[in-house]
Amino acid sequence: MPKLKPALVLIATSAMLAGCGGSGIFNRDRPDEFAVQRQAPLVVPPDFNLVPPSPGAPRPAEGTASEQALDALFGGPAPRSSVETSALDRAGSAAPGIRSTVGDPATNTVAKGRATRDIIAAPEGDGQFAQAVIPG
Repeated sequence: MPKLKPALVLIATSAMLAGCGGSGIFNRDRPDEFAVQRQAPLVVPPDFNLVPPSPGAPRPAEGTASEQALDALFGGPAPRSSVETSALDRAGSAAPGIRSTVGDPATNTVAKGRATRDIIAAPEGDGQFAQAVIPG
């Protein structure tokens, strides 16, 4: 029995010390006091007196999709250079139905090979059943 008592004291002491290791009072996660900042006070916005829009009125910022794209990319429509304006003036204006007369047999085209002839000779249709077979 005299040798059993020191062994029990040693086991009890080591169990108590094991509970103190790792995460003690001084080794805990706490907030960083320098990372804390105060919230800014509430301020009335300078345009507080704006009148709400009337129902059904068009929104002032809206426009067509192309205008919105030009504004987003370039800040508005870009002015044409003198060379571009001169080339457009010399070219003149195209006929409104030019795209429908391209396939007309009386229209002169430049021969660009067999694939182009096959595409042009494809049957007319609404596009759902139109096909062009290019042998390859």
